[in-house]
Amino acid sequence: MYAIIESGSKQYKVEAGNVIDVELLGKNAEEAVEFDKVVLFRNENDVKIGQPYISGVKVLGKVVANIKDDKVTTYKYKNKTNYHRTKGHRQNYTRVQIEAING
Repeated sequence: MYAIIESGSKQYKVEAGNVIDVELLGKNAEEAVEFDKVVLFRNENDVKIGQPYISGVKVLGKVVANIKDDKVTTYKYKNKTNYHRTKGHRQNYTRVQIEAING
C-alpha cells in the first residue's frame, strides 16, 4: 500500500515506515503530522486517483527532526571588470516518519 501526497507544492511517494524530508512545516520533534492532500492511493485491490485530491484518505506521520541541507555555493564572475560575488544557501527541511495511511 502506498500513497502520493503533496506538501509544499512538491509530491512524495510514501509507504508506512518511510522517512521523508519535506519543506519546513514549523513543527517540533515528536509532534504528529497529518497530510490530507493525497493525490493517489493504492492498496492491494484498487487504485484511487484524486481530482485533484482524494477525500477521506489521510497520511499520518511523526516529525523526527528539523534539519538543514548541505550548503549550496554560487559564484558570479565577470572577466576584466574585477567583479565576483559568492553566495551560500542552506535549505531547511522537516524530516517526517510515515506511520500509517488511512483510507
